[in-house]
Amino acid sequence: MSKPHKKPSQRRLTPWRGAFVGILGLLIGATLYPALGASRIKDIADFQGIRDNLLIGYGLVVGLNGTGDSLRNAPFTKQSLEAMLERLGVNTRDASLNTENVAAVMVTANLRPFSRVGTRLDVVVSTMGDASNLQGGMLLVTPMLGADGEVYAVAQGPVAIGGFVAEGEGGTVTQGVPTGGRISNGGIIEREVPFSLASLETSSIALRNPDLTTARRVSQAINAHFGRPLARAMDPTTIDLVPGDEYKGRIFDLLVEIEQLVVEPDQTARVVIDEASGIIVMGGGVRVSEVAVAQGNLTVRVTENEQVSQPGAFASAGETTTVDRSDIEIDDGSDKRLTMLKPGVSLRDLVDGLNALGVGPRDLIAILQTIKAAGALQAEILVQ
Repeated sequence: MSKPHKKPSQRRLTPWRGAFVGILGLLIGATLYPALGASRIKDIADFQGIRDNLLIGYGLVVGLNGTGDSLRNAPFTKQSLEAMLERLGVNTRDASLNTENVAAVMVTANLRPFSRVGTRLDVVVSTMGDASNLQGGMLLVTPMLGADGEVYAVAQGPVAIGGFVAEGEGGTVTQGVPTGGRISNGGIIEREVPFSLASLETSSIALRNPDLTTARRVSQAINAHFGRPLARAMDPTTIDLVPGDEYKGRIFDLLVEIEQLVVEPDQTARVVIDEASGIIVMGGGVRVSEVAVAQGNLTVRVTENEQVSQPGAFASAGETTTVDRSDIEIDDGSDKRLTMLKPGVSLRDLVDGLNALGVGPRDLIAILQTIKAAGALQAEILVQ
């Protein structure tokens, strides 16, 4: 006789086992996903010697459809055009040039660190004269100079713009900035910046946003990872590295390990105001002491309308004329309310309280500056 088939047993987690699994999951999640706001060192700092170099050049863009510089208003364009033609064997010194298909431009680029001869880079083209549009233009060979006056790259190619101009008999529509453009891979590197990373015996880290607390956290994270005092914070920006014999001649491997370490950067409580555009950016550490805020302005609006006045149908005398009628409206801000901000409110509470007043960006700038003047805003205000 065959034995009866037994169903597989199902084990149920006891309460303490379920709690253990939940805690274990939290620990694994905390390991795999760093704390909110934490960043890698490579995202908040730069290493010694690994930096960009700025390049600049002056050139000509040709092939424009009558949207280039007016040679009478841009003498540098005329001189550059004559000099270029002379190098090509064409003498135009005594001729009267009146073309509008050429524009003088400044060409800029960033030379990435450790770029090699023959590799390409992107260049940006910007007009100098009264050219109105670079669409369809071709940049001629332009040497790109570094800060030392040496040629590090040569640029040439068709200019791609990010805007357009549409004209008609009754008006003109412009979108974007058609007087500036970009040439992808338009530059060829002709000279390298000499720097040997492998020959370094010591190095340093420079924070992009200097801060005492962040510099200390970076040095502590590095020392904890390697198990010995390898890094030391010298000031709010610089952390010195002393690799020792273990990484002698292997500074590249050391920097690769360091740049992947995760650190939570600290920041100063700061409110940044751009007066030109009305943009306001507030950091998360902004705090406000107890203060009452009210906003309201007296606005008087006067509207003038002309109405026609004429005599009645059977009047013996009179004439038709126009009479001015004035409509006056007064807004004294009586619908605005007084808002109380409790001490130690956060950034979100501050924004909600000010939005409750119905203020715009311009009024918000004045309110923040007034709160700062009252000593109730515990943050630095930076006006740009």
